[in-house]
Amino acid sequence: MAIVERVASPLYAAAARATGKTTPNIRLTVLVSLVLIAGSFAGAASLQMRLDRVHAISQAKWYEARRAGNIALVADAALDRLADAGRAFADGQAPAAPGLINIATFDRSGVWIRVLHGDARAFPDLPASWIQRAGHENLLMGTSLLAFPYRGHLVLLLFNAKTMLPAALLEHAALLAPDGTSIWSRLDPEADYAAVVRCVHWPMMVRTGIDTDGALAAWYGALPLYLFVILGPALAGACLSVVFVGEFERRQRATKAARSLRSTRPLEGKLLVRLAHAERDAAESQRSKSEFIAHMSHELRTPLNAIIGFSEVIKNGLFGPAGHSKYVEYATDIADAGRGLHDKIGSILEYANIEAGRHPLECGAFDVAEIAINCVNDHQGRAFSRRITLAMGIAEPVLVLADRAATGRILTALLSNALSYAPEGGWIRVDVCREDCVAVLKVRDSGAGFSSDEAKVATNAFARFDRAGATTGAGLGLAIAASLARRMGGALVIGGRRGEGGVTSLRLPKAD
Repeated sequence: MAIVERVASPLYAAAARATGKTTPNIRLTVLVSLVLIAGSFAGAASLQMRLDRVHAISQAKWYEARRAGNIALVADAALDRLADAGRAFADGQAPAAPGLINIATFDRSGVWIRVLHGDARAFPDLPASWIQRAGHENLLMGTSLLAFPYRGHLVLLLFNAKTMLPAALLEHAALLAPDGTSIWSRLDPEADYAAVVRCVHWPMMVRTGIDTDGALAAWYGALPLYLFVILGPALAGACLSVVFVGEFERRQRATKAARSLRSTRPLEGKLLVRLAHAERDAAESQRSKSEFIAHMSHELRTPLNAIIGFSEVIKNGLFGPAGHSKYVEYATDIADAGRGLHDKIGSILEYANIEAGRHPLECGAFDVAEIAINCVNDHQGRAFSRRITLAMGIAEPVLVLADRAATGRILTALLSNALSYAPEGGWIRVDVCREDCVAVLKVRDSGAGFSSDEAKVATNAFARFDRAGATTGAGLGLAIAASLARRMGGALVIGGRRGEGGVTSLRLPKAD
């Protein structure tokens, strides 16, 4: 925020000098500016998208035109091989060529001389005009008949175009006769034509089409980038506008407040100024306190861990005897004090984090009776050491909507509080039951209990009640439990009477 203020301050000062007053419709101005900026980026991106699409189609057409030329060369070479087979047959040799079906020779008057397979009936009737033309040029009749002159004779070849060329070569392409009749086509009839190329030596043409989807594949992949170009500056501008408008309005309110103070009487103005300063100082103090407590966890706990650890080393004589029994006694006292202080600091930091909202809660449905049974089992050791009977009473399965870890933390705090105040030889009982739309978890003990005045402040931070023979902590256990219960939509109720034992109830919303 400090950087924003340093950047914004000259702008605000210049605007104030230029206008002499604050703009009343600043939000409308910012909104219109955002619309214009977003529209400009959208128009630029749309124009670039169109240009890129046209360029992709042009590139595809150029590539298909080159491919049509290459296919024409290959087709020309295949027809040359067929013609070589026909010449070989005319010379009395064995013909061979891909796609060849039959060969026949006849003189220039149209009389058949020789046929490779069968007789002349294997070939269609040839018009006289067609025979005359074949005497001096290469001709293609229909889609599978080729004729050319050779040594005073005419050679007629019957061929199959589909076996003459590889099928993969004619992907998105077609072979055509001079009149446009399709000889062999693998071209989509609805595709845009790219180029038509004629073979050099033979009357055959090659037509290629554009694979639009393939040509625009890269263009489709770039669409998210175009969206980012459009939305990115708009979102960034919106965020900056919110910051600058907020700062502008804050300064505007401060200016109005200053003018109002100047217009009031001197005494009232001083009081208002002092009140404003006090409010600011209180907010700053609260913020500083929260940040200090939240960030001092490591700095406070690390030295205590060292004190506890080294005192344990001295007490146990890890590197040899201390030399005097008092040293061992002092080391024991240091370790006990360090652990006590460590626990108090941990409670303080935990309470500060909960109050500052840094303790995340994830509410879900679970059986609170299961949590109660586990917590009772975990505290059996401490209860046994003090000869206190810790037992589970009513354990009715109830599904609650709360945070599992936070519920366990609350029950741990309630049991620790009961174990602290219950006398040796006493008892503690935990019950789980249903009441209307809530689940109730009760912890009863045979301790001194709370008076009505004590029950009202028992959940306040640092509330401690001295009892004979009881060791109290920092007074944060019930405060932490109450804060967690409130954040989960529940409540912590302190009951019982002084001298008749304590009753603490945790009420949580049911999940069903």
